[in-house]
Amino acid sequence: MSELKYVGHDVRRNDIVEKASGRIKYLGDRMPGGAAHGRLLLSPVARGRVLGFDASEAEKMPGVIRVFSPQDDPGRTYNSALFLPDQTDLQDHRIFTDTPLFVGDVVGAVLAADEETARKAASLVKMEIEEDKPLVDLFTASLPDALSFREGTPQVVEGRIAYGEDALPEDAVVLETFVRTQKVHHGAMENHICEARMEYGGVLLVETPCQMAFTVRYALAGLLGLPFNKVRVVKTPVGGAFGGKQEVVIEPQCALMALKTGLPVRIALDRTQNIIATRTRAASAGYVKVAADSQGNLLRREMDVLVDAGAYATGSHRVTMAMGKKTSRLYRIPSQSFRGRTVFTNTTPAGACRGYGSPQIHAITEIAMDLLARKLEMDPAELRLKNLVHPWDSDPAGGPPLGNARIRDCLVRGMEAFRWNDRRLLPSGDGRMRRGVGLACATHGNGYYGSPYPDFMSMAMRFCEDGTVLVNAGLHELGNGTLTTVGQIVAEALDLPPERIEVCESDTSTTPFDVGCVASRVTYVCGACALELAEKLKARFLEQSARVLRIDARHLALRGAELVDTKGGASWSYGEMVCRIAKELREEVGEYLHYKPDRNPASYGVHFAETLTATLTGMVEVTDYLAVHDVGRAINPRLLRGQVYGGVQMGLGMALSEELVYDSKGRPKSASLSRYTMVNAPSMPHVGVLLVEEGEPGGPFGGKSIGEICTVPVAPAVVNAINASLGTSMTELPLTPERILAALSARRETNAG
Repeated sequence: MSELKYVGHDVRRNDIVEKASGRIKYLGDRMPGGAAHGRLLLSPVARGRVLGFDASEAEKMPGVIRVFSPQDDPGRTYNSALFLPDQTDLQDHRIFTDTPLFVGDVVGAVLAADEETARKAASLVKMEIEEDKPLVDLFTASLPDALSFREGTPQVVEGRIAYGEDALPEDAVVLETFVRTQKVHHGAMENHICEARMEYGGVLLVETPCQMAFTVRYALAGLLGLPFNKVRVVKTPVGGAFGGKQEVVIEPQCALMALKTGLPVRIALDRTQNIIATRTRAASAGYVKVAADSQGNLLRREMDVLVDAGAYATGSHRVTMAMGKKTSRLYRIPSQSFRGRTVFTNTTPAGACRGYGSPQIHAITEIAMDLLARKLEMDPAELRLKNLVHPWDSDPAGGPPLGNARIRDCLVRGMEAFRWNDRRLLPSGDGRMRRGVGLACATHGNGYYGSPYPDFMSMAMRFCEDGTVLVNAGLHELGNGTLTTVGQIVAEALDLPPERIEVCESDTSTTPFDVGCVASRVTYVCGACALELAEKLKARFLEQSARVLRIDARHLALRGAELVDTKGGASWSYGEMVCRIAKELREEVGEYLHYKPDRNPASYGVHFAETLTATLTGMVEVTDYLAVHDVGRAINPRLLRGQVYGGVQMGLGMALSEELVYDSKGRPKSASLSRYTMVNAPSMPHVGVLLVEEGEPGGPFGGKSIGEICTVPVAPAVVNAINASLGTSMTELPLTPERILAALSARRETNAG
C-alpha cells in the first residue's frame, strides 16, 4: 500500500484534551438544571404479582413530586432491540409491570426534587408482591415440561443452521464435550443515565449515552403514541458501553415521567441497579461433537447450544443465531449443524455485549478444538493450521463471502512472535506452580449485510467558509475513537489536517439516519461512507472552483489545505475558494450520500496466552499475552491497540473471575463490585499486539473492524493454557480457584484409581 498522510498514523484523538483534563461533560457531570430526579422501584422477587402498592408515606415527604405505579404503564409492550417495524422479535416488555419476572424488574418510580429525596421516598413505598416459584437454572428452564412464566409466549425459541452430509467414516476420531459460559456484567465506568424533557412544539427531547439513537426514538414513539418527528434523541458522551447501552433500557421510564408531568426528568442508576436491572452477556451451555480423520482434517461438527435470555426477549435470540453464523466462517468444515435454543429464566435480561455471542461460541468451539488436538496427539496450532479458511473462501452456510481472510497469516506470524513451538514443549513443572501456553482463533463480522437486519446510513459533508469541514452523521462515539477515525479518513481524502474536520454525533432531529455503533460496522461501513462522500465532495469542490477560475478542472488539485493550479502554479486556500464559490456561483460546497454496503467480510484474530497456576490455591496469573489481528489496514494504530488492550482485559475476566450468580430464588449474589470481580490493572499481563495488514476490499483504505473481535478469543486461549499446564479438561467458565482445585482433585482421584 502507498504511504498515506494521515491514515495509518497515530493521529491524536479529537477529545483527548477534554478527557485528560476532566473538562468533558458526561451527562452525569452536568448540573441538573431544575430537572426532577427519578428513582426506579425494582422488584425484590424474581417472579410474582403486585397485589398492593402503597405510596402514601412517600408522597408525604417534602420534595416528592409524583410516585408512578404499574397503573401508570401506557399498556403497550415493546422489544428493546427493535429499530424497524418489520422486525418480528417478541415484544414482551412494559415500562412499569405488575408481574415482575426478575429481581430488578421495574415496577414503578418515584419522582422528586432531588436525588436524595427520591432515594429516601423510594424506600418508603410498600409493595405487596405475591411470589411465585422462579425458573433460574438454564437446564431446568429448557426442559420440555418447563412451563413458560410469560403468558402467551414460548419458553424456548429455537433456530438451526446446517449444511453438508451427516455420515462419518468408521475410523473418524470423535471428540465430545460440554462447555459452559457465564452471565457477565458489562462493567462500564458510567452507569446508565438518561434525561428527558418537553420542548417547544410538543417535542419530547431525550438525552442518553446510547449506542443506537434511532432505536431509542423508534421505541419511545411507539410506546408513547407520538409521531417519530416529535421524538428527538440526542446521544451524549459515553463513559463506556460495551453493548450494554445498545438497547433501550431506562429511556422509556424517563420519557414517560417527563411526558406525564411536563417536567425535565433525570434517572441515574447506581451500580447495584446497573448490575441487576439492565442487561448482561448471555450465559450459554454448549454441547460439541467434532470429528476429524487421523491426520487432523476436520470432517463434521455438531453443536447444540442453550442461551440464557433472562426474563425478556430483548435481542437474545439474535445473539443465539449470530453465534451459529460465526461457526462456518473460521474453519473449512465440510459438514456442520448448529442448533441454538434461547431459553427464558427469571434472571436479569441478556442482550448485546462486546462480541454479540462470539465470545461464547468461540469459548465452546475453541476449547473443544484443543481437546480434539489432545485426543489426536497433535499440536493445537498444527490442527488449526490444517483447517483454517483461506482468503476469498465462501461461507458454506450461505453467509457473505469471507473476503481477504488472513487468519492463517495471524496464526503463522503469531506462532513465530510468541515462540509457540519452543514454549509449548517446555515442561509445565511438577511443583506448586505450573506453567502452560494456549491459543485460540476467532472471527467476527463487519456490519449487518447478509443478515435479516438492514445496514445503511446517510451522511452530509460541507466545506465551511474558513476551509474547515463539517461532517454531519448519526455516529456514536463510545470512547473507541469513532470520530477521530472518521475524521482521519476524511482528512486523507481532502488533504486537510484532521483537527480542521468536525465530525458530529447522532441527533435524530438534525443528523441523517444511521443504524448505530453496533455489529462492528463503524470502520468498515461508516468509514467507507465517509470516504466515498469525501471523494464526492472533493470532485464537487474541484468542479465549482474550475468554473470560478475558468480553467480545466483536470488542472486543479488539493494539496495541504490549498487548491493548486498544477499548470499555472497559482494556489488558493480552501476557505478563500469556498467564499468565492458562494459569492460568484451562489452555491454551497457540500454533498450528501446514501450509503449501503454490498459485502460483509470477516475479521480474524489469534491470541496466545501463557499462564502460571498455583496448584495449592488454584490462583492463576497470566504472565504473557500476544494478540494477532487481521485488520485489513489500521486507520489509527494507537487507538487500535487501545481497543485490543481493553478487549483482552474483558476476556481475562470472562476466563478467570467475572460471573453473575443467582440463588435458587433468583436473587443476585454478585450485585456489587465487591462481589463481582473484574481484572484490574495490577493483574494485567504484558499484552503484545501484532497486526496483519493485507487490505480488505470495500473498507476505507482497506480497513476493517477490531473493537469487538479483540475480546473474542481471550477466554478460550487462557482456558487452553491452564488445561495444558495442569493436564485437566476444564470446560466451565470462569476458571475460579475453586473450580481449578476441584479439577485437580478429580484428576488425582482418577490417576490413583
